[in-house]
Amino acid sequence: MEDLNFKPKAIIFDLNGTMIDDMKYHTLAWHSIMNDDLGANLAYETVKKEMYGKNHEVLERVFGKNKFSVAEVEKLSFDKEKRYQEGYFPHLALIDGLDNFLERAKEDNIAMAIGSAAIPFNIDFVVDGLNIRNYLAAIVSADDVLTSKPDPETFLKAAEALGIKPDDCLVFEDAPKGVESALNAGMKCIVLTTTHKVDEFDEYSNILAFIADYHDEKLNSLF
Repeated sequence: MEDLNFKPKAIIFDLNGTMIDDMKYHTLAWHSIMNDDLGANLAYETVKKEMYGKNHEVLERVFGKNKFSVAEVEKLSFDKEKRYQEGYFPHLALIDGLDNFLERAKEDNIAMAIGSAAIPFNIDFVVDGLNIRNYLAAIVSADDVLTSKPDPETFLKAAEALGIKPDDCLVFEDAPKGVESALNAGMKCIVLTTTHKVDEFDEYSNILAFIADYHDEKLNSLF
């Protein structure tokens, strides 16, 4: 049941699928790498299910551990991110309504951060490409954590960087593993339905609401 009787002191955004609607382009890039470069012959939907965590974790889930050397993983990761950015750049934009939401949260003195499994190369591509760095007091990337979502490390480090207790933080996410990460961190969550269907989140008790974009009037209760 949706419940927005919560006034957060901090908001932590996942990035991909949450601030920007770009997950299709990550999936397309990995699909190209896995099939065209590595001959895996995987369906798009099969690749889509693996779209969480760090790049080397994605490769390990699909191909098994120790399939690639460190140098090979680095090259595959670089090639994937290059294809992603080339594909997504013409469509680079905040999810509808987020520009006004960021301004409203800033005016309300709500601290904001990004907690993402993306690498800094991609986070900078978005944050600077859309000129939103001034809204963010902290950024936690894949390079800043040892264990990816659903481990809580990403969100706990973001809360620590903001100086806000976890139970005063609100997470915006689009993926079940991200919601699970927020739950493990003791944080409430609002889910963007950009990437996954509502029924994929049935097992999580920390979800306050589902929204399609940041124009949703339910968000007014946060301020």
